[in-house]
Amino acid sequence: MKHQITLGVGPVSFRIGSDWHGPIAALDALYHDYPRPGFADYSVRLEAISPWRRWIRPSIRVRGDYWLPDASPLPRAQGLLAAEMGMNLQVALGHRRHLLIHAAVVARGDRAILMSGVSGAGKSTLALMLSQRGWRFLGDEFAMIDPETGWVHPFPRPVSLKNESLELIPDEYRVGPLLAGTPKGDVRHVAPPTAAIAAMDEPARPALLVFPRFGFPSALGGLAASETFVRLTQASTNYVAMGEAGFRTLVRLRGRIPAVALDYPDGATGVAAVEALWDAL
Repeated sequence: MKHQITLGVGPVSFRIGSDWHGPIAALDALYHDYPRPGFADYSVRLEAISPWRRWIRPSIRVRGDYWLPDASPLPRAQGLLAAEMGMNLQVALGHRRHLLIHAAVVARGDRAILMSGVSGAGKSTLALMLSQRGWRFLGDEFAMIDPETGWVHPFPRPVSLKNESLELIPDEYRVGPLLAGTPKGDVRHVAPPTAAIAAMDEPARPALLVFPRFGFPSALGGLAASETFVRLTQASTNYVAMGEAGFRTLVRLRGRIPAVALDYPDGATGVAAVEALWDAL
């Protein structure tokens, strides 16, 4: 395509092409500190839904090595969101080198916390807030678990914050444009700290699994191994495709680290609870 960029994020690289310059310029600015490899594992294409829609009411269709045929197009003003969605799709539908768990990951030294939950659980906000307190940010979309070692590999893409969470963006962080009126409300992407990007070749050993839930009175409870296993299978996009390797990886993860369910009413309370859990390990 006429406009394109190649980006390396942890163990994965992407080539993103676009019919318009704007989305590529936004990616170039947001991913300023990321490597630009000469090859790509996956391709993403941001295409006009028809030739005339490149100019009149421009509308983006997300395509690539993998895509969803029935996905609704997005307006050109949300081109950065379309690119991020396209990268997520390539990994979710095509990646097999690691077991994928929908989770945010932070680490202290070589030990990591995995925070898994549905959209709106607050895991991205917690990860960003913890990164401000000295935790290494490994990612907020996918935890990439190595089937051989059981360690989690960093995938530190920009954090997608929504609606009321936008107030928590630190002034010193690199941010993308404000995307208003998306399917998930107002969205802004926040690049992780440069130290997290510089260390994205350094995996960490999972030490704690947290299932957070935002907007509820503070509550903490342990989870049975069986419930933890079911939650992890539900949170994985490639567990079935990984077959026996995926099963063995989840059994090992479930058996080696404690798992807790955490309800919290606000970010500060959630961060304090996570750090208290860590201190108690």
